[in-house]
Amino acid sequence: MRPVRVILNAKSPLINTPAWLALLDHIKQVKNIHMVDLFDQDPERFSKYSLKFKDILLDYSKNRITDETMKLLFGLARQAKVEEWRDKMFAGEKINNTEGRAVLHTALRNRSEKPIFVDGKNVMPEIETELEKMRIFSEKVRSGQWKGCTGLPIDNIVNIGIGGSDLGPNMVCRALSPYANGTKLRVHFVSNVDNSHIQQILKYLNPETTMFVVASKTFTTQETLTNANTAKQWFLDEVGHVSQDDVAKHFVAVSTNEEEVSAFGIDIENMFRFWDWVGGRYSLWSAVGLSSILYIGMDNFIEMLEGAHEMDEHFQNTPLEENLPVILAMLGIWYGNFFDAESSAILPYDHNLRMLPAYLEQADMESNGKSVDRKGRQTTYSTGKIIWGAEGINGQHAFYQLLHQGTRLIPTDFIASIQSHSCINDHCNILASNFLAQTEALMRGRTMEETREQLEEAEIELDKIEEHLPHMIFEGNQPSNSIVIKKLTPRTLGGLIAMYEHKIFVQGIIWNLNSYDQWGVELGKNLTKNILEEIDTGTNIYKHDSSTQGLLDWFRKNRKDL
Repeated sequence: MRPVRVILNAKSPLINTPAWLALLDHIKQVKNIHMVDLFDQDPERFSKYSLKFKDILLDYSKNRITDETMKLLFGLARQAKVEEWRDKMFAGEKINNTEGRAVLHTALRNRSEKPIFVDGKNVMPEIETELEKMRIFSEKVRSGQWKGCTGLPIDNIVNIGIGGSDLGPNMVCRALSPYANGTKLRVHFVSNVDNSHIQQILKYLNPETTMFVVASKTFTTQETLTNANTAKQWFLDEVGHVSQDDVAKHFVAVSTNEEEVSAFGIDIENMFRFWDWVGGRYSLWSAVGLSSILYIGMDNFIEMLEGAHEMDEHFQNTPLEENLPVILAMLGIWYGNFFDAESSAILPYDHNLRMLPAYLEQADMESNGKSVDRKGRQTTYSTGKIIWGAEGINGQHAFYQLLHQGTRLIPTDFIASIQSHSCINDHCNILASNFLAQTEALMRGRTMEETREQLEEAEIELDKIEEHLPHMIFEGNQPSNSIVIKKLTPRTLGGLIAMYEHKIFVQGIIWNLNSYDQWGVELGKNLTKNILEEIDTGTNIYKHDSSTQGLLDWFRKNRKDL
């Protein structure tokens, strides 16, 4: 009989370590304490549990923690040698042990004079060369100097990629759209291999003035290359009189594979490179950000790198007790491993940050969605919480009911900007008041006595009061972090993203995971190739279970009826 779960011979020893056991003992003392009581006992709780770095304020006072809790959590971080692993990452050591690679997305935003070495080679000159190449190219396109095959300037950019090659630049373009005011360019993103995605975009575009940025490290990604070939055929069919050579005026690549890029018809001079020590979900700082650069301009992109670099310096040089990414990481460990919270929500109260939850879903779950530690041992503890979220205001009218009165503990990050790029007082004040009210409501709740008093004041009949009471009580005690930025600028966005990247890193170290591989996506890819072959040929080649075979037959039968 096949085992329900593959259990390796060795198990990760984390749950038997002194720091872990100390936290298990501590939670017995604090699990049933209500945060309202913690605030009543300590009027200075906000100042004690909040930190400011540059234009980012983190208020973590609305958490089920005491001084002892934080002391023990930092003890767990030191037991896991977070500081040593942090230094290894920044030094270019190959901490991605399963692939034998360094993890150096931080090098892409290194704005200091400090060299960074990989295999004994300083990589900073290569990075600066690529940045300058992107500056020259983007300024040609943005200024109208770059002409398409019929002599017209480019007015639309279509980024074709998937995963990190889509989510990163897409999120940046949405977040920093106010900084695109100086350009006439419009930017679009195609990721889904469902043909309706690309067709819905292409039907509004002029092929003579459209440029495609094809982002694929290997230039063999099935979904991306399928969409890229569809775009190329559309371009050739629509313009009609152009030759294959004109493809190079409308297609550029972000890749490492010169041979495949050239075979597609893209001029190698218009291939923008990044390195194998840059993971896809951390690649928006690299040439993968080319679409962002075309949209917001190189100067704004550099400012975003500078903001991320400032957060890198903070993470690298600040004691754990005052370190924003470390605090966020350890609070996540606290709830995920000791309160058994299964998920965490990201709730931005800024429309321009509407894609941040989707970006962080990939960054977090693809990094720490692992059940085997760095040494190949089975984890006997929870790792990698489910990350989800949406714009806060919309969420209030969708899923906040579950946050307030559901049966699950769901820690939340509320994110807000104080200054809006398009502030009308009524709008901004309503947005801010909702942001503040929701965190207070989740923390405070409403007791039976408070609810009865409010119903009596509303002059509700007594029998109706007793009938309504159970439905209108809020337990509260739901934890949240409030992350407040002064204004959403390229610099603060860079710092915000880097803060979450380092949070993910710290949690991976605590759980003793390799956060920088993603073998879990491989099996599905391999099986897709097999099944695609069977769909294309109409024959049964591989052995499947009855469900998969039945579905495959159903697809083929009903395709014939089209």
